[in-house]
Formats: sequence, structure tokens, C-alpha cells
Amino acid sequence: MNFNSLDYIVFGIYIIGIVSLGLFVSRNKKGHEKNSNDYFLAGNTLTWWAIGSSLIAANISAEQIIGMSGSGFACGLAIASYEWMAAITLLIVGKFFLPIFIEKKIYTIPEFIEHRFNTTLKTILAIFWIFLFVFVNLTTVMFLGAKALDTVMGNGDGTFLFPAMIGLGVLAAAYSLYGGLSAVAWTDVIQVILLVLGGIITTIIALDYVTPDGGIVNGLSHIYNTAGDKFHMILSKDNPEFNNLPGIAVLIGGMWIANLYYWGFNQYIIQRTLAAKSLKEAQKGIAFAAFLKLIIPLIVVVPGIVAFVMFSQPEGTALIDGVKEAFIKSDGTLNYDKAYPWLVSTFVPNGLKGIVVAALTAAIVSSLASMLNSTATIFTMDIYKPYINKNSSEKNLVTTGRITAAVALVIALLVAPFLKSLPQVFQYIQEYTGLVSPGILAVSMMGLFWKKVTTRGAIWGAILSIPVALILKIPAIELPFMDQMLYTFIITIVISGMISLSSNQYDDDPKGFNLTAKIFSTDKTFNIASYTVCIVLALLYAVFW
Repeated sequence: MNFNSLDYIVFGIYIIGIVSLGLFVSRNKKGHEKNSNDYFLAGNTLTWWAIGSSLIAANISAEQIIGMSGSGFACGLAIASYEWMAAITLLIVGKFFLPIFIEKKIYTIPEFIEHRFNTTLKTILAIFWIFLFVFVNLTTVMFLGAKALDTVMGNGDGTFLFPAMIGLGVLAAAYSLYGGLSAVAWTDVIQVILLVLGGIITTIIALDYVTPDGGIVNGLSHIYNTAGDKFHMILSKDNPEFNNLPGIAVLIGGMWIANLYYWGFNQYIIQRTLAAKSLKEAQKGIAFAAFLKLIIPLIVVVPGIVAFVMFSQPEGTALIDGVKEAFIKSDGTLNYDKAYPWLVSTFVPNGLKGIVVAALTAAIVSSLASMLNSTATIFTMDIYKPYINKNSSEKNLVTTGRITAAVALVIALLVAPFLKSLPQVFQYIQEYTGLVSPGILAVSMMGLFWKKVTTRGAIWGAILSIPVALILKIPAIELPFMDQMLYTFIITIVISGMISLSSNQYDDDPKGFNLTAKIFSTDKTFNIASYTVCIVLALLYAVFW
């Protein structure tokens, strides 16, 4: 990558600054010792801009930045549906899910399950989520993040991989273990600024270099005229990427399942909204995150399309030598994920490289810190407190949370290197999560909005959703991944509904929530923001259909 002393200075300033900020904002106030609410929910002090920034920082990691740029190279702007559909999903979560969660004053999603169903189902899901966070989410972010840094800071040969994993883990732990969610959320404000700044720098420089004449406008015009087929949001059936993004089903199918589960029932995402000063503040934060979601693809996907245009230039007309060699593997296949690191390494000047790599690191560290804190929250509040030490003091709960996060980090560090044996780590993780998320989402949404669903129906629905998902994955059925998720979700609802009605056809379940129109009323700020996001999205899809 040709890092020079200026880049290392910039990168070093970022590390010192982010750790110092995390420790400062989470310091003990005079005469007050941290309690569990301070550590796990930031004392319910988070403002809308901290919530919105933290939602995006927890969500976007290096594998998204590099992976989405690679998808921009492979299939173009269509990959932006993950981000733009998430903007709508966030608004749905803010209006219909959050009011119930905050009214119940919950710390964790398993705690919500206990409120609506029973302790047994809560415990099963709590244990499941802890294993998912430690062995899937933490290990994946750590491994793929280190792999990204090995590509952009090292030689890409893996020699920098394990040291990078240790460095990322230590950096995330340096402030999150001590400060809890407060340190994570407030530092995420800086992390998001860096993330957006790094993306803008890379996009501007890439567009400026894609034509001999230079200039951002010239660059945009050139890539649109040269690779117009990369600017369609809805892929046709003959597109090689159709199975990953199955045409119009992206808008009306399984992507809703993935997004509603992720943004509504994923602990390390929803936790920062539960830590808001108020419901209205949380909803404003959700709306802010939705706006940020609109711009993320423009600063991540566009560089991938630029790399594709450069790669596709006829022999003898390339603006820079060695483009094709950079993307072709030894077996002759294309390495799409090389797009972002290659652009940074080739075109971003020294000094600015330090900022871009700091942005990549910020994306990784913020996700790791969020996952560590959420793992600690679920174990402490859903396992340790009710089963191991019912009379635990507040100080002991905080200590347990810190120890849990440290143990989770060590386990993830030990497991992460084994991911090298998997050919497509990110896709493998997506499919593994997709086996269980439709069932959990179906049961959770029925619990929120249908009083007749019973605990028995919910448990059987959650259990049977996994074999249903596995059956739908049989190659003979030939269903795209997103369609499998949609059908699993629908079948789970049918199973849970039938079992519930067979045992209680007439009466509502005693634990059903009494919902009124007043609970879902939102203020003018949230409404205006929601309408604006919807209009912008409609225009984007209309232009790039």
C-alpha cells in the first residue's frame, strides 16, 4: 500500500483519539459509580445524532465497504438495495417496534420474548444469540476486517492477518470494556464521520482518475455512458447475479425479512435505541440513520463501478498499467473484492491514505465494540442475573459484563483464524443466519401484533422454521436465497398460527400486548423525515430502475 510516515501519523492520531474519547465520555461522574443501566444502556442519555451515528457505525464494517464495492464491480448499483431498503425498514422499526420496546423498559430482545411468551423461550434465544454473536458475528468481523487491513496495509499475503486481528480486538476492548454502551455510542459519532469522509475521498479521487480529462462530473458521465447496465436496481433473469438479487422480489420479497430481523430484533443494533433519552429522541435517531443509509451506497458502490470501467477498457487505452493483472486471480477468475483496496492503493495520495485506512478501521472497531457490549448485555441480564446470581449488586453486574466481553473477545480471536478454510466467508455467514432469522422474526412479529399467538405456538414455530429453511435450500427447488427466507417466514407464521388457534380459538393470550393508536403516534419531525426518505427512495428507484 506504500504507507509512509505521514499516513502512520494520521492513523496513530485516530487510534489515540478514539480511545481517549471513549474513556473520557464514559468516565465515572463524581460521587456516582456505574450501574447496569449506565453500562448497558448508557444511562438512557443518548441523543438522536448519537443514536443515528451509532446505528450506522455498528452496521457498516470493512467487509461491507469492501464487499459492496466488489459487488458494485460485479453487478453494479443493484447491490445498493440492501442499504436503500434498510432506510425504509428503519422507519418501520421506529414507528411500530420501538414504542413497544421502550414502553416495556427492556434491556435486551430476549427480555422482550420473556415479556410476551415465557422464560424458557427467552433463555433458549438468549443462549442462541450469545453463540451467534461470539462464533459468527465477532469472528467474521474480526477475520474479514483483518483481511481487509492485510490487503490495504500489508501485502495481502496473510502475514499481517493475525497481528491485525489482535490489534483490532485490543482497540475495540480498550474503551468498550471499561465504558460500556456510552463509550461505544459516543465514539461512533466520530467513527461515522471518518467512515463517510473516507468514502467520499475514495469516490472523488476514483471519479477524477477514470477519464483522461479528469473531473468528478466528467467521471460520473463517463462511467454512466460506458457501463450503463451497471446502473439498474432491478436485475433481469439472465443476469449472473440474479440468484443473489432476484429482480423485483428484492422490493417485495425476502429482503424485507432480512432487514426487519436485522434492524428490529438484532441486539447489537437495537440496543442503542433502547438507550435513548426518550422515545421521540430514539425515533429521530432512527430517521437520521435512514438518511445516512441513502448516501452510503453512493460512496461505496460507485468506486466499484469505477474499478469495473477501468478494468474493462480495451487494450492500449487504459489510463494506468496493470489494471487487469490486479483483478485476475491465479486460477483465471476475477477477484471482485480487490476493487476498493486497489483504488485506495493506486490513486489515494499519502496522508489521505491514512484517513481512508482510519475510516476502514473505524468501521471494523465500531462493529466489534457494539457486538462485545451486546454479548455482555445478554449474558449478564438474561443468564447471569436470573440464573447465577439473582441478588447481584449493580457493581457486580458491571464487572460481569466486562469479564463477559473480554472472554467473548478471546474466544473470537482463537476461532477467527479457522475461517480461512471457508471459500466465501461472508456468503456462508449470510446463509447460516438466514436459516434462523425468518423463524425468529415471524415469532417475534406475531408476538408484537397478534394477541392470539401462544407460547406453545411460538416455540414450535421457531423450532420447525429451521427444517423448513433447510428443505427450501434443496438444489432441486432452485430458489434464490431471498425467496427461501420469505417462504420460511410465511410457513412459520402459518405453523405458529395453527398451533395457537388449535389450543385457544376464542380468547386472546394473557400475555398479548394491548396496542392502541396512541402508542404508534409520531411527532412532526419524524413524519416529515419519513416522507422525505420515502420520496427520495421512490425517485432513486424510478431513475435507476
